[in-house]
Amino acid sequence: MHFLDQAKIFIRSGAGGGGAVSFRREKFIEFGGPDGGNGGKGGDIVFEAVPGLNTLIDFRYTQHFRARRGNGGSGSNRTGAGGPDLIIKVPVGTQVLSEDREHVLADFTRAGQRIVLLKGGDGGRGNLSYKTSTNRAPRQHGTGWPGEEMWVWLRLKLLADVGLVGLPNAGKSTFINAVTNAQAKVGAYAFTTTRPQLGVVSRHQREFVVADIPGLIEGAAEGAGIGDRFLGHIERCQVLLHLVDAEGEDPAEAYRIVREELARYGAGLSDKPEVIALNKVDLLDAELIAAISAELAAASDAEVLPLSGAAGIGLEAVLDRLEAALPPSRADDAAADGETDGEWSPL
Repeated sequence: MHFLDQAKIFIRSGAGGGGAVSFRREKFIEFGGPDGGNGGKGGDIVFEAVPGLNTLIDFRYTQHFRARRGNGGSGSNRTGAGGPDLIIKVPVGTQVLSEDREHVLADFTRAGQRIVLLKGGDGGRGNLSYKTSTNRAPRQHGTGWPGEEMWVWLRLKLLADVGLVGLPNAGKSTFINAVTNAQAKVGAYAFTTTRPQLGVVSRHQREFVVADIPGLIEGAAEGAGIGDRFLGHIERCQVLLHLVDAEGEDPAEAYRIVREELARYGAGLSDKPEVIALNKVDLLDAELIAAISAELAAASDAEVLPLSGAAGIGLEAVLDRLEAALPPSRADDAAADGETDGEWSPL
């Protein structure tokens, strides 16, 4: 399946149905009078977040969404049927932005969340509603109110607990393959990752999601390399795992470059808790690892963990540190409070 995290679509709610002009005609009733019913309401445009989706690729091929209009009213004061709502299903983590991308109209952060973005037009009045003491046989009626329409942008920000950052070829894909069920592409060249990858870590009776994004290079905020477009997918992460290549020319400079790009992007990424790991230590001797770790620790003012995703060195220590940095899960909170699902307990 192709990955698409941005799409522009046109949406229009349904117009209201027209009111009816009708008069009662029955045997033995001399003055039947008007009995035209109102028109039905047009369908709403409803967005719903559903589980199981992780791309906006469907919106590349379908870009116009129009809800049906309401049916017209009829005689015997019968109101027309309302138009059905048009439900647009999007992945969890999707944001609906205005056409100029300046305003967030909706933000879907949990499965099952529904938002009515455009309301359908009201139905027009039938001639019965125009009857007065001086206008006993009105022939006017309402045509129904028009629906609303607009262009919107959909932007997907994947929901993950841990975000992987680092320069290209720092070993992020190898790490996520080693600790999760992901099957990210791995290669001995830069930018093997061209789209975000998600994987689930299961340990200590707990699960958390790890997101791998394409590597950053200096000037990514100005569009260098793949740019910083995919940084939006780690905006919702609770903690960042910063991988630094131990075989790089200057690991401390590599760390600085990524931190500067995070600061330029904004959105609070540079303020998130961070775990730093020196990756590919299986390729160096202990003395060189200690020297590089000390240099990197001085540059970051934080502890540096040795790691090798390929050889499985230091994986448990890194996962323990990530798990400790994450907030308690809902299941942990419920257990701590003595709650049980579907059961009542006396005070």
